[in-house]
Amino acid sequence: MYLSLSDWRERRQVRTDAPGTPFRLSPVVVSLGIVSLLTDISSESVAAVLPLYITGALGLSMVAYGFLEGLHQGLSAVVRIAAGYAADRTDRPKPVAFLGYGLSMLARVGLVFAQGFGAISVAVGADRIGKGIRTAPRDAMVQHASQPEHLARSFGVHRMLDTIGATVGPLLAFLILFLVPDGYRAVFIASIAFAVVGLAVLGLLVPNVRLSARPAAGSTDTAGADDAAAPETAGPPGEAVPGQLPLRPGFRTLLTAPMRRLLAVAGLLGLLTVGDGFVYLALMEHGHLDPLWFPLLFVGTNAVFLLLAVPLGRAADRTSRAAVFVLGHLALAAAYACAAAGGTLAAILGCLVLLGVFYAATDGVLAALAGERSPRGAQSTGISAAQTVVAVARLAASTAFGVLWVLFGAVPTMVGAAVVLALAVPVALWLVAGPGRPAPTGTASRPEDGEPAGADAPSGAAR
Repeated sequence: MYLSLSDWRERRQVRTDAPGTPFRLSPVVVSLGIVSLLTDISSESVAAVLPLYITGALGLSMVAYGFLEGLHQGLSAVVRIAAGYAADRTDRPKPVAFLGYGLSMLARVGLVFAQGFGAISVAVGADRIGKGIRTAPRDAMVQHASQPEHLARSFGVHRMLDTIGATVGPLLAFLILFLVPDGYRAVFIASIAFAVVGLAVLGLLVPNVRLSARPAAGSTDTAGADDAAAPETAGPPGEAVPGQLPLRPGFRTLLTAPMRRLLAVAGLLGLLTVGDGFVYLALMEHGHLDPLWFPLLFVGTNAVFLLLAVPLGRAADRTSRAAVFVLGHLALAAAYACAAAGGTLAAILGCLVLLGVFYAATDGVLAALAGERSPRGAQSTGISAAQTVVAVARLAASTAFGVLWVLFGAVPTMVGAAVVLALAVPVALWLVAGPGRPAPTGTASRPEDGEPAGADAPSGAAR
């Protein structure tokens, strides 16, 4: 099946053609947000106690924790692109996402019985593989159900619901540990229940949409997309039609100049991003926090993320998604500096606020950027490609950070990371807005490196 160039241009330019289109939230986005909310209660309740469980209850070294944190950050990269590509090729992202959520649920069960480093590595790895399978198909469904001119805002709503779960999860872990000292396995068992409910909501409430089906003009509800008509122009399978693009292009079509720049920037910044656990352990190093309060650090970050996800998504839609994504890393550099500064109340609160700003400016915005720069029918592949680059980079970053922590200590490592990340931000801005950026609003973009006309993001800002 094929999509004409005129349809491609129409879809890519809708944001400039209809700047005053009111925002309407799709029920599909809400349903997927509820699934993410429940799943994040499950996953974040575990993540909030895992650093202490590994380094305290099990007595493993910081290098071992760095390795496990790297698995937590990066192992999903192993399957992420394959899962996104499978969702595009089958044209049915829901079954792929369901498989990923199901595998993560089974990993929670395994964590209850895991005793040593090897067993925990397997459980954490299985959970991250499940996340890698589900993320891009889920985000592709969000993108498909959203208005193009409000894409980052829709992702912000989804991430807001997701973050409600990410805030409740650590609170649940704190409550359990408060009532049951050293009750880590009780936290793991509670997480299983929420994972099961989330999987049920996905199976029962989220429609089995087709990515190739175009919703009716002005519609944000794809609940009836199962039987929606395919694009009107078609050709014999495997046969090129002059002046038309394949509906489900392969990986080669994703290597346009804007996508290459986005992947380069995501990889560069990902190499300088480590997990929250490291930042919170650095705060603990100053000796002013009781370990009981450790899960609440995640709550503080997630609360800020919850408040800012939609406003920053809206700001990214109205200005420059790429600039918001890159500049958000300055907040992360400042959070590193706060973690190194000391365990005072001001440093702790500043660190949590800055981490929340970082996630609100980058998480959903990166998905919106990648989906926007991907051809129709390849959104899952494009989103997964960007997320894979970030995951691989963070895997390397976390492992290296654990080694540097042992060699130089928490404070010098944090200060060094803050300085290097701050220096990398201007380079990333230059890369993402390099040659071939979109022409000003109302003018045609210049095709670059063989990419189709109209493939760049519309409007004068580098998206």
